[in-house]
Amino acid sequence: MNNQKKILILNTGGTFNKYYEPISGELRVTNDNHFIENIISKAFKSTNKVNLLGLIYKDSLELTKSDRIKLVKHINSRDEKKIIIIHGTDTMDITAKYLNKYISNKQIVLVGSMKPYSIEPVEAVSNLMIGYGFLQSNQKNDIFVSMHGYVKKYSKIKKNRIKGVFECQS
Repeated sequence: MNNQKKILILNTGGTFNKYYEPISGELRVTNDNHFIENIISKAFKSTNKVNLLGLIYKDSLELTKSDRIKLVKHINSRDEKKIIIIHGTDTMDITAKYLNKYISNKQIVLVGSMKPYSIEPVEAVSNLMIGYGFLQSNQKNDIFVSMHGYVKKYSKIKKNRIKGVFECQS
């Protein structure tokens, strides 16, 4: 019998959730959880391992303080102790720092993707599944980031904007 509790996945948008809009020629954030639902349906034999909720649906550059307040209030209102947040990579560090100020009793992993799932799914799937696996074995309450093969405390991993990858910091 498996005693593991469900992991909450909160979708806030970001490049992970973008799709190509052929009429405008732009990449846009979807207003649904379709891409994440697709990953979950393929990764798990049963969807009872996670609770998925769409919360904001924005590019992270458009996130405001009120969005972050909404995120904190929602997380604090939930029973789940293990949470994945799908988030854009441009302001992931800002949100992680904000969460760290107001949440101390949860294990949170922020996950993003430099390329949209709809265009190149490998990175998005990899970052999400590495974050999920980490939460299955992690027991420490803190804020982490899962990107490019790493899961580290948010202050120990940074986006290298020149190389376009996340790297560990000492």
